[in-house]
Amino acid sequence: MTLKLAVLGDSIAWGHGAARERDRLAPRLVEGLLVHGVEATAQVFAVPGARSRDLAAQVDACVPGGPDLVVLVIGANDLTHLEPLDGAVQALTLAVRRLRAAGAEVVVAPAPDLSAVPHVPVFLREAVRAAGDELRTSQAAAVRAEQGHVADEDQRASRAFATDTGLFSPDRFHPSSAGYRVIADSLLPAVLQAARATRTA
Repeated sequence: MTLKLAVLGDSIAWGHGAARERDRLAPRLVEGLLVHGVEATAQVFAVPGARSRDLAAQVDACVPGGPDLVVLVIGANDLTHLEPLDGAVQALTLAVRRLRAAGAEVVVAPAPDLSAVPHVPVFLREAVRAAGDELRTSQAAAVRAEQGHVADEDQRASRAFATDTGLFSPDRFHPSSAGYRVIADSLLPAVLQAARATRTA
C-alpha cells in the first residue's frame, strides 16, 4: 500500500529556501519513509506565510483527497506576527480534530525556537525563546488531546540551527537545502510512528 501524505502549514512546510524542489520538506519525508520501507506519495497544501488561523482553508483543500497521514508545520508566523496564543492554539486544535475525524494520522511540528535566527538581536533572544517555548508547550498539549503525534519534542532541529548558520538560506530566516535535511530527519521518528499507525488502524 502506498501511503498518501499531505503536508500543511507555513513556508517551512512548503519548502521556501531550498535550492531544489527535491530538497524541500515533503520530498525529503517521502525519501525518509522509503528508507524505512514505507512507500508514500506527497501532496503539499502549505502556504508560505501561513499562521494557525489559516489552517482551516488548508484542511478544506486537503480532506477531500483522503490523506492517510498529515504532517503539519506551524507556529513561526504566529510568533513573528505576535498572534494571541489562545487563538493560535484553538485554530490548531480544530485543524487536528478535523483531520483526525477524516481518518488521517496527524503529526505536528510545533513552533521552532526563533532565537536561533541570525538577525534576532542578542538582547531579544531570551524573550523570543520564552515566547516560542510557551506556544510550543500549548501546541503539544492540544495535539495530544486530539490524539495527534508531536514531532521533534527535544528541539533537535532548533538546536542544530542555533549552532550552524549554514542551515539557513541566504535570507537568514528560512532553511537552506541542508537545513531541510535536518528538519526532515528530526520529524521522521514521529512520521514513521504515525505511518505505522495507519497500517494498524
